[in-house]
Amino acid sequence: MAKRQIILDTETTGINPREGHRIIEIGCVELVNRRFTGNNYHVYINPEREIEAEAVAVHGITNERLAHEPKFRDIAKSFFDYIQGAELVIHNAAFDVGFIDHEFARLTPALPPVQQYCAVLDTLKLARELHPGQKNNLDALCRRYDINNSHRTLHGALLDAEILADVYLLMTGGQVSLNLAAKQEHSEQGENAPATLVRNSKLKVIRASADEMLAHESRLDLVQKKGGSCLWRN
Repeated sequence: MAKRQIILDTETTGINPREGHRIIEIGCVELVNRRFTGNNYHVYINPEREIEAEAVAVHGITNERLAHEPKFRDIAKSFFDYIQGAELVIHNAAFDVGFIDHEFARLTPALPPVQQYCAVLDTLKLARELHPGQKNNLDALCRRYDINNSHRTLHGALLDAEILADVYLLMTGGQVSLNLAAKQEHSEQGENAPATLVRNSKLKVIRASADEMLAHESRLDLVQKKGGSCLWRN
């Protein structure tokens, strides 16, 4: 079954929805089986309240910019339909999910909390597990995984979702490979020296197409007919 993931980010009027702060931008990037589909979601929202100056300094979005954008209630159904049933991949998920739940609760009738119809994966928590004791904000992860984010002068929901998608794929798609330098050192130190393995997180993830999988299964059918048992199916 295809796995659908939505890399999601929001921008807001402030940091606490309990103080009446609202979402002003939503950006989503869709992955299906770890492939970009191009079926992304992006919207600016009129928050019906003032944006704090500290927030404007972060994302550069002003009330004047949003004056003619739709209200959240106008986009709620399309957004709900888009994310429903997907796994949401979010950096510091508690922040964004808290705001989305707050917006859904304001509706009449209210929509249920996000985690009733979506799984949520927090990449900040994942990064802290992979890189304990290090900075794990998005800029730090871009440096660590050699992702060019020089065009990110201000935060933006869609831009940050696109960057996070690259970070997430590299964090979770690495493979273990033998470091050639370590291999040489191992041979010089003798047979009993421990080999060193390094995590290569920049390998591109390539999955078989439907036609390739069909050809593979046909080949396994032939193997099974000849030998009575197929190791790859056990």
